[in-house]
Amino acid sequence: MNIAEKIIKAHLVDGRMTPGLEIGLRIDQTLVHDATGQMAMLQFEALGFPRVAAKRSLIYTDHNILQVGFENADDHAFLASAARKFGLYYSKTGNGICHQVNLERFSVPGQTLLGADSHSTTGGAVGELAIGAGGLDVAVAMGGRPFYLPMPEIMKIELTGQLPPWTRAKDVALEILRRLTVSGGRGRLLEFAGEGLRQLTVTERATVANMSIETGAITAVFPSDEQTLAFLRRQGREADYRPLQADADAQYRETVSIDLAALEPLAAAPHSPDNVRPVRELAGAKVDQVAIGSCTNSSLEDLMTAAAILKGRKIPAQVSLIIAPGSRQVFQELANRGALADLIAAGARIMEVACGFCNGVGQAPQSEGLSLRTSNRNFPGRSGTKNARLYLVSPETAAASALAGVITDPRELGQAISIVPPEQFVLDDSLIVPPAPEAEAAGVEIVRGPNIAPLPFFEALPDQLEGEVMLALGDNVTTDDILPAGAHILALRANIPAISRYIFSNIDPDYHRRQKAAGAGLVVGGRNYGQGSSREHAALAPRYLGLKGVIAESFARIHKANLVNFGLLPLDFVRPADRASIRAGDRLKLDNLKSLKGGQTLTVKNLSQGSEFEVKLDVSERQAAILKAGGLLAQARQG
Repeated sequence: MNIAEKIIKAHLVDGRMTPGLEIGLRIDQTLVHDATGQMAMLQFEALGFPRVAAKRSLIYTDHNILQVGFENADDHAFLASAARKFGLYYSKTGNGICHQVNLERFSVPGQTLLGADSHSTTGGAVGELAIGAGGLDVAVAMGGRPFYLPMPEIMKIELTGQLPPWTRAKDVALEILRRLTVSGGRGRLLEFAGEGLRQLTVTERATVANMSIETGAITAVFPSDEQTLAFLRRQGREADYRPLQADADAQYRETVSIDLAALEPLAAAPHSPDNVRPVRELAGAKVDQVAIGSCTNSSLEDLMTAAAILKGRKIPAQVSLIIAPGSRQVFQELANRGALADLIAAGARIMEVACGFCNGVGQAPQSEGLSLRTSNRNFPGRSGTKNARLYLVSPETAAASALAGVITDPRELGQAISIVPPEQFVLDDSLIVPPAPEAEAAGVEIVRGPNIAPLPFFEALPDQLEGEVMLALGDNVTTDDILPAGAHILALRANIPAISRYIFSNIDPDYHRRQKAAGAGLVVGGRNYGQGSSREHAALAPRYLGLKGVIAESFARIHKANLVNFGLLPLDFVRPADRASIRAGDRLKLDNLKSLKGGQTLTVKNLSQGSEFEVKLDVSERQAAILKAGGLLAQARQG
């Protein structure tokens, strides 16, 4: 067996391990944060669970940290009290980004993690099966119920050779994206192997595992080996180590071989993570902003490298250099080693230990500005500036370019820098608040400020559905397209009526008004609809407005599951060519929905054009029952 199959088999509670068939997994750990946790905790409460049943559940405050009004503080007070009552650990603001902190303090080889964030895949760096999902799926897993997903095909990524000087793990991740594109990993799990792994530290592996989700893959997993043991030992967690390797005769659906020695510094150009080009081809373009951090590249190794490049030098006046450490541990180590002083002396701005610039919370570039970022997504408008040009690069390329004021191949810097990690990291978990003892939980009051709105509930699926096509969209529609990121929108994640005003706002600012006026509505899309983040608000808020379903050529896994969970029909064109004939404003009709079955082919009548076309409901029987009930919460209320 391969590594993924071993972990899946050990946690399988329902289904058969046949690729494409639905399986149910027991979940050991769960993770939510302050952009997904509000809904997850409201849903956990609505489902009637008295206490978390997973081995460990955590809430992180790392996204909504810009407190310019009461909203984010309300959310944090709600999350802190809910954590204390229901049995979750609560990581306070300033402790760090969930994926970085979880890797440091909680990820365990061989365990399963379900996180309400797509980049929960970071845990695969230590041999953990770490999967991103919508908040409602995580709420169910917190209650001890299985997490369901299609059994993935296992793709082997075999790494050979050694990385050349100035070429790093970010370049490996970008090379994978160049080959697979943002949809080539759909239905697959990426498992890493090969002698090239020996030189990749856990934090380097974390960068690759983090960005695996950008291919559409379910997750990525690395072996648990000597590098894993060394990392856990430095974290004082040697007891969590267990070796985990694929068997010598392990089988894989497909193998992709990458010769590390043949790689060079790469960059993802605007406006997609798979628009990958060599840095040397982009060299010389004027840079306005450089941002180093995010859950992808904010480890001590990453920031110490940047500090060493910048030491004793000054960035040009026209460049804004932003540094965002990934965790309090990293921040303190930078200070202890003098690297923080080197960064400040070079002219860097030191940001709060949080997600920040990655999800549009501060540090928006100037109009049409060119921003080099070490984060994982460069979708249009994600930075907070709609016409900014975002390039995804390694910390080395970012630091070299910050010094030069133009995009610069770091190989021009000469001798490569090598960072030696400490024998043991600073260990201080004082900002991680444990839950109340179970005997005291009943007396804990949940704090609900005015930003904590009640959960919306929805009616069952009618037998007949007729609705207007509200939007006819193209391929690779992202969750950022459906619900943009940014500080002013993130602050409303606990308030569905308020946040629904921003649905599709970057595509059609009037969509929310049109949808409410239309009543039942449908959206038509192309391939890979809903790629990107796990934000279930991109399904929940459209449902609140009156959207009833999406017809597309194919769907991204997490978004499709979120659509089902909130009673929205995810329908695949049987003939993709039929998509071209549908126009916004057409009225479509479907019949006999109360007898809906998983895998069923349905006929859609286009009343406006007097034509018909076929769609397939590519879901399991379990999901079909959820759709007919009007969503997972509605099904639970019906008993």
